[in-house]
Amino acid sequence: MNTAIKENTTILHKLLDNTGVIVIYLDRNENIQFCNKKARYITGLTEGDIIGKNWLEVLFRDKSSVFKKDILKAVMDESMELNREKDFEGVILDREGNERLISWNLAPVQNDADQIEGNILIGQDITEAREKTSPSKNIDKTFKEILSGIKEYALYLTNPDGFITYFGMGSEAMLGWSKRDIIFKHAAILHNSGASSLGFELILEKVRQLDKYETETDLLTKTGEIIPVLLTVNRFLDPGGNPAGYIFIAKDITERKKMEYQAYQAEKLAALGQLSAGIAHEINNPLLVISGRVELLKNEKDGQKLIKGLNLIDNQAQRIRRLMDSILKFARKTTPAFKDIDVNEVIDLVLPLICCNALPAVEIEIKKEFEKNMPLIKGDPHQLQEVFLNLLINAYQSMPEGGTVRITTSNLDGLYAQVRIRDTGTGIPAHHLKNIFMPFFSTKDYGTGLGLSISHNIIKSHNGSIEVESQVGKGSTFTVKLPFIQKEVPGAL
Repeated sequence: MNTAIKENTTILHKLLDNTGVIVIYLDRNENIQFCNKKARYITGLTEGDIIGKNWLEVLFRDKSSVFKKDILKAVMDESMELNREKDFEGVILDREGNERLISWNLAPVQNDADQIEGNILIGQDITEAREKTSPSKNIDKTFKEILSGIKEYALYLTNPDGFITYFGMGSEAMLGWSKRDIIFKHAAILHNSGASSLGFELILEKVRQLDKYETETDLLTKTGEIIPVLLTVNRFLDPGGNPAGYIFIAKDITERKKMEYQAYQAEKLAALGQLSAGIAHEINNPLLVISGRVELLKNEKDGQKLIKGLNLIDNQAQRIRRLMDSILKFARKTTPAFKDIDVNEVIDLVLPLICCNALPAVEIEIKKEFEKNMPLIKGDPHQLQEVFLNLLINAYQSMPEGGTVRITTSNLDGLYAQVRIRDTGTGIPAHHLKNIFMPFFSTKDYGTGLGLSISHNIIKSHNGSIEVESQVGKGSTFTVKLPFIQKEVPGAL
């Protein structure tokens, strides 16, 4: 019986290896585990060059195929997610660098438990059977057919000025626009203009710099509904090598965002539970002071001692309030009140507030290097003041012997307002840096460990970033980047 199975397997392997079509088997990671002679002959690669490699890297090796790879990856993802066969045509380069038109069939392969364990890719060379058509002005016909067949992604093309020239079926389903209504409109109408979403012009600027850009952002439907997406944008060229426009591939990540939020909330609840004993301790200490002082004041006749005792009670009550405020800020999901603001002015308003906090009584010099005439950002001034105040307090607390805090603002590539707060303090050990923005993590013997976590959430809600560099004994530098307000695009509506 085993001998018969082995013989049948050998025969099947020979048939697949010698068949006149391309046969490739991919695992769940989309890496090639089998390729037949036809695949090796057309590509001009050896089995060692192919096995274990990603199928897109093998079949689309030229750099000009970057955006085509993204399209085909969307085809593969859809096939895997929906357990659905896909037929499409595409051009690959043969062993001599010539284009070959291939008709592909992509089919998921299931194991005995009906779970998808890979894909089989079968390709028929139809170059000679069909007269090859020249590429259209924006994108070749075969890839437009692929775009039309993908319904779980929004795929659309624009010219170099951002006006939509192609709108796939998946785009119609996801965003609610028909081709007739949206062709030749500016793509900015699809992109949420809120500060929590990366601006359309900022995305295009990134693509112009990098040729390809991927980000999580929001798209707008025709009715104004906001849809979170993973957006991949490529710049593509015409046959002469000149910029012809941009291709946008958007995957709806609404469900993933819901799951991430649920997981995040669960993590916060778990962290709060783990810290409950510490919180109880933090509250019990001032409560003991308050209750003890109240007992003493019940029979106190001296007015001065009475006032002193009441001040102590008030101080301890404020300590409890600050602790509870920090916990509530972390636990609640707050919506920023955005307005147009100058980041330099926000920082200037923060500096006088430092003295209102209990900080080391040492000499600390503040040096400001603000770039003049900075473009405005869109943000919540109160939330951003909280971020910068928190960073400055941390800088002060890291310098118990005194030192220097240098605050620098700059215009980063015309895209971001960059704020750097650098101190000459004790620094943060390297093994702590990966946890520095985690809730309840602190390198200090006091505090709740919520300040940097709250600051990170605020900056993220402003579609910005916050990073830290540090060296023990030399100090730390926190860098905050916030996107400038993008100019309105003419003809967008």
